[in-house]
Amino acid sequence: MKIITWNVNGIRAALGRNALDWAFEQNPHALCLQEVKAWPQQLNEDQVGMLKLPFVWNAAQRPGYSGVTTFYKDQPDEITMGMDAPQFDGEGRVIQTVWADLRLFNIYFPNGQRGQERVEYKLEFYAHLLELCNMLHQKGEGIIITGDFNTAHMPIDLKNPKANEKTSGFLPEEREWVQKFLDSGFVDVYRHLYPDKVQYTWWTYRLNARAHGIGWRLDYFLVSEALVPRVKDVIIHENVMGSDHCPVELVLD
Repeated sequence: MKIITWNVNGIRAALGRNALDWAFEQNPHALCLQEVKAWPQQLNEDQVGMLKLPFVWNAAQRPGYSGVTTFYKDQPDEITMGMDAPQFDGEGRVIQTVWADLRLFNIYFPNGQRGQERVEYKLEFYAHLLELCNMLHQKGEGIIITGDFNTAHMPIDLKNPKANEKTSGFLPEEREWVQKFLDSGFVDVYRHLYPDKVQYTWWTYRLNARAHGIGWRLDYFLVSEALVPRVKDVIIHENVMGSDHCPVELVLD
């Protein structure tokens, strides 16, 4: 079973570059895209024809902003848009899909770089999500949270941690919330498998950062502890182009 996550930074642009061909060729059970920046009705006939799997789409109310899409091989038993939180759900950031004993969250977490107000919004988003996940864990559900977390958890997860200590994405309060998930029954399975490996999933378009290896690991799979024995690998496909992020793949039994 494969699950792939990818912030495509605009699905219409990604389709225009044929970037999603690679993802569909992997034959994933689920493909989770973030920052699609479109409503599905904005895709033309040719673009729709390039989508090789059924999908569910949660677009932001604001045109050209945010949005997530989950493609799936098998029809989910349950689909939920958002988190039943009006303050967040209008931005089209969350899709939940359930297959049997597995709940998959496809999430585009808020970016806090537009000021302190958005940092606070981001932290409130983390808090609401964790509260929801705690309730689901209490019911015995197995959960996978994937997507663009917009936070690098530890210094190993970005090239220049010292220089970014006061930058949103590496603020202590943001990193603390990622840790709270790990203290509440989740495992960052990439870091679990590769505790000392340095790889990134996002590079700014400025200063040829990707070619120079100046990046951040922002795209994660957090997996319920009970599901960790099923995890076979997590692969960061840093050589797959098409966005300022690269795709990340989770392989499960």
